[in-house]
Amino acid sequence: MPQLILLRHGQSQWNLENRFTGWWDVDVTEKGIEEAKAAGRLMKEKGIESDLCFTSLQSRAIKTLNLALEEMDRLWLPVEKNYRLNERHYGGLTGLNKQETRDKHGDDQVHIWRRSFDTPPPPMAADSEYQMSSDPRYAGIEVPATESLKDTIARVLPYWKTRIAPELQSGKRVIISAHGNSLRALVKHLSGISDDEITGLEIPTGQPIIYDLDDDLNEKERYYLSER
Repeated sequence: MPQLILLRHGQSQWNLENRFTGWWDVDVTEKGIEEAKAAGRLMKEKGIESDLCFTSLQSRAIKTLNLALEEMDRLWLPVEKNYRLNERHYGGLTGLNKQETRDKHGDDQVHIWRRSFDTPPPPMAADSEYQMSSDPRYAGIEVPATESLKDTIARVLPYWKTRIAPELQSGKRVIISAHGNSLRALVKHLSGISDDEITGLEIPTGQPIIYDLDDDLNEKERYYLSER
């Protein structure tokens, strides 16, 4: 049966600092490095194999994948990178401390920006220091000014359907190293989770999620590898 492994990047520096990150390119911490390595060791120990890997254009996801593959003795596996697997764009919240933002705008408003399905944060200013439009990795790509989870899903799913799903249906075993919200998009799709429920789903850093799928890529079983 087709098997898919989802891996959220290891702890990033801004995860540690409790800041909104989004598309800004933040590195992993020492803890994040160890989380990625531990994920790779666990996959090797449990006999989880892969034929092909997908990741975003963000360093924390790329590095997590490489560290995990190195522990699996699989650095030679083909890897495809695409912005459609990037984290949700947090717009004008990018770089802000989450608690300070709550203190300024109130818990209810920040909860709406963070956890509502279709309400995006305020857009990023064109002159923001975190503006990514001129970053060479996004040449020819329209960088969003902000995104809701609904917007993120609309970005991720076409890539899933055109690139990743066909590989799984051809018999390939696939690892996707990505981010909390881009992985939420995939989990929502694969597990049939409602709009209301998906906003509360937490995806921990550095813990492989295994999907055993049927031939039509419907979920047969989903589990965290660490729980087995």
